Amino acid sequence: MAEAFKNLLNADTVHAAATQLQRAWPKFDARRFETLALQGLGGLELKARAMHLCDGLEATLPADFAQAAGIIERSLAPTRDDEDLSALRSSDAGLAGWVVWPLSEFVARRGLAEPQRALRLLRALTQRFTAEWAIRPFIESFPELSFATLACWTHDPSAHVRRLVSEGSRPRLPWGAQLKGLIEDPSPTLPLLRVLQDDPSAYVRRSVANHLNDIAKDHPSLIVAWLAEHLPHAPPPRRALLKHACRTLIKQGHPQVLAAWGLGRALRGTARLSVTPRRLRIGNAFEMQVSVDSSLARAQTLLIDYAVHHVKAAGHSTPKVFKGWSVELPAHGQIRLTKRHSMRAVTTRRYHAGRHEVDLRINGAICASAFFDLSL
Repeated sequence: MAEAFKNLLNADTVHAAATQLQRAWPKFDARRFETLALQGLGGLELKARAMHLCDGLEATLPADFAQAAGIIERSLAPTRDDEDLSALRSSDAGLAGWVVWPLSEFVARRGLAEPQRALRLLRALTQRFTAEWAIRPFIESFPELSFATLACWTHDPSAHVRRLVSEGSRPRLPWGAQLKGLIEDPSPTLPLLRVLQDDPSAYVRRSVANHLNDIAKDHPSLIVAWLAEHLPHAPPPRRALLKHACRTLIKQGHPQVLAAWGLGRALRGTARLSVTPRRLRIGNAFEMQVSVDSSLARAQTLLIDYAVHHVKAAGHSTPKVFKGWSVELPAHGQIRLTKRHSMRAVTTRRYHAGRHEVDLRINGAICASAFFDLSL
């Protein structure tokens, strides 16, 4: 069994932080920090552990933020040129990896009194883990300074810093507080995304795609306009970015977005959908059999998705669209497709007994449907 995700912040992490902070500042009370950080740590989940370690840092680092920032910087491991931060761990060379999360949270809490110094420290931290959550209070409290800094960082030599520009300013960043001002008006980030959408790093471009997808959830017309400006004659990396950025609107069958990708035309032909078994228990899976026949004398480009109408605790149901297939249907031809779909409960979704409808959606339009009964 895989180790629990929360154990990425553990006793070894605490000891490494204590050791390296004391190396950077001999007066650091490493023993007190370890005592505070380890007390109750085992009963906490991952994010709570990061906040708990930050509490220990606040109790043991100097009250003067500039002094504390210098200590943190001296405790860090050397930067790496490659883009894979997932394997980074602390070593005798300094701190890196998950231990940097509580360090960045310290900056978010204590650095608001000295935002310019704090932003310089976040630039250093994001090259050893990520500072995407910690930069958000500065965007909210000091938007002019923050966006001027982010604009400079779009040209930073480090891909990790350039990614922070996009990821840290995402309106709906997972695990981060929503930036409600940018949800309402995303225009401050658009000049940054224009620069970064053709970044040489795929790591950075994927963040831009996710940022645009965030915007699409609240401002679909803005994404339509973005496609009109940036999709024509786009090189392949930008096309891939824009396609990923449109995934929510494509799933929703947004007609203008589908048309931009050549998917706006309705199926010319017939589609059938069947589901087996028709009765299953939570935790099992059903299989879809899809049949599509063309009545057109030329090929058709089809985006075939499906929606499962999940029954809720109150008895009503809501559709959740899932990715299916992108296919080329030959002239007067046919295709047969199958897909298995699990009804096993996950942390982000609970299932309830009842009749569940399944819709087949081709180029955004519902073309066939079926159902199954789910029991406990």
